[in-house]
Amino acid sequence: MTARPLRDILFVDIETVAAAPSLEEMNNPMRQAWESKVDYIDWTDEEVTPGELFEYEAGLYAEFGRIVSISVAYFYEKDGGALELRVKTFASVDNEPWLLKQFMQLLNDRFDQRSLRLCSHNGKEFDFPYLCRRMLVHCIPIPEALNFAGKKPWEVPHLDTMEMWMFGNRKYTISLQTLTALFGIDYEPHPDGDEINRLFYEDGQEGLDAIVLHSQQDVIATAQVYMRYRCQPLLKPEQIVVV
Repeated sequence: MTARPLRDILFVDIETVAAAPSLEEMNNPMRQAWESKVDYIDWTDEEVTPGELFEYEAGLYAEFGRIVSISVAYFYEKDGGALELRVKTFASVDNEPWLLKQFMQLLNDRFDQRSLRLCSHNGKEFDFPYLCRRMLVHCIPIPEALNFAGKKPWEVPHLDTMEMWMFGNRKYTISLQTLTALFGIDYEPHPDGDEINRLFYEDGQEGLDAIVLHSQQDVIATAQVYMRYRCQPLLKPEQIVVV
């Protein structure tokens, strides 16, 4: 793996939910759009209704979902050269534009856009395009580090811990849970989409707090996997600081 300077990497994880608690609460054009999309979703249970599928799957699609949490992590070199991973989360129950703007401001103010590389697990397929699409929905300018519309896959410079494990085998996928188990990294399985939806819509702020913890766990685990890819020691708990 390329030994890119750790200071130039921002680890990212987003958590998403369906845009509304139920399909019935979506406006009519979007409800009709979802009912049309259901025909193209590969779902194992043919008995499931469009409404039930909405609660489980809608959060996976930027057109029918929204972001409720963005967790980031970056390396900081303390005096004496000791590494520290600083973790920060932007989250909101009802203000997606605000958390997107906070994320955009972090990218613009703290990092050199030309050298910055975002890193996520399956980020090229999910996190990064999802962020861009939701920014477009809210007319938020897409930061230079994310604006790769029209680029070929190999022209996108971001890092993806799932893609890095593929070694060119595009049909191969691996979960973050599997990688953490393989490398001996402390990690709890991520809840399924319907569980995240339930936490958010049924438990309010308490549910969002639980989602934030999952998001922070994911972004820390991604950073730990990246360290193992570089054959460097895993971070100790005292080196991980939530700011």
